[in-house]
Amino acid sequence: MGKKLYVGNLGYDVNDADLSQLFGQHGTVASATVIMDKATGRSKGFGFVEMGSDQEAAAAISALNGRDHSGRPLTVNEAKPRTDSGGGRGGYGGGGGGGGGRRY
Repeated sequence: MGKKLYVGNLGYDVNDADLSQLFGQHGTVASATVIMDKATGRSKGFGFVEMGSDQEAAAAISALNGRDHSGRPLTVNEAKPRTDSGGGRGGYGGGGGGGGGRRY
């Protein structure tokens, strides 16, 4: 389950291929993606790498976390699952309706 890694503090010039090459030194890279800002098309300074196995992921974390890359110390750890923020929006809408009812 720990095969997907979060990679933070990337230089803004780092692309998917650079990330794949960097992590490829520590095992099989299934995918490597630098997250881009949709409005500007510029890197957001972080990305995700999926390694071929848990052991390769652990080796990559061990070797690369804190390592200098393009003058910046990388942050590499196991990616956390996304939280579903949809419920919060639904609750907000419901709260507005309840507030409206109290005005009468």
